[in-house]
Amino acid sequence: MLENLSKTIQLVSKISVPNERKEVLQPLIEYVQNKVNSNKEIRLNFICTHNSRRSHLSQVWAQTMAFHFEIQTIFCYSGGTEATAMFPKVGETLANQGFEIQKLSETQNSVYAIKIDENQHPIICFSKTYFDSFNPKSKFGAIMTCNNADEGCPMVFGAEARFSIKYDDPKAFDGTDVMNEKYTERSLQIASEMYFVFSQIKTNL
Repeated sequence: MLENLSKTIQLVSKISVPNERKEVLQPLIEYVQNKVNSNKEIRLNFICTHNSRRSHLSQVWAQTMAFHFEIQTIFCYSGGTEATAMFPKVGETLANQGFEIQKLSETQNSVYAIKIDENQHPIICFSKTYFDSFNPKSKFGAIMTCNNADEGCPMVFGAEARFSIKYDDPKAFDGTDVMNEKYTERSLQIASEMYFVFSQIKTNL
């Protein structure tokens, strides 16, 4: 694990997850645990309307925490009901928290490579629909990270399970004096909850 990222995870490990959020996370824990017990690959697709902020933060932190807790064969994705772009402040926030970020393309919908460890393949982030060919077509868990996607997608085709784990949108603070603070806060909340999820998984049964 990258040194500065390890320091952030140490900080995250001390953040308390409220009991009501633990209840929200429990079905996802059970889904992952069942996959581990069955020695099956785990595919998680984090879905938000525009695939620009919360779904990317969730994808990156879920993959990172799975690696931290040495949970193998897990692949995290993200998507939206429409494609826009990963908001630049998301990459900036993650870089400040210890990730190494490389911008692979300078387009309206830029592609980012996000490294968590010197020897690990980077997490690839760009905005896409949840059913984009980059994402799995079947046998995945769909995690709805916002109200609009949850309500607007009564069915996620190909998903074998669906979870509603919603986060407030930091977009509400774009252009304000507290923008940096709110993006950091949301990222750490998601990190703490993904830390909790994967800390509960038993790999040696």
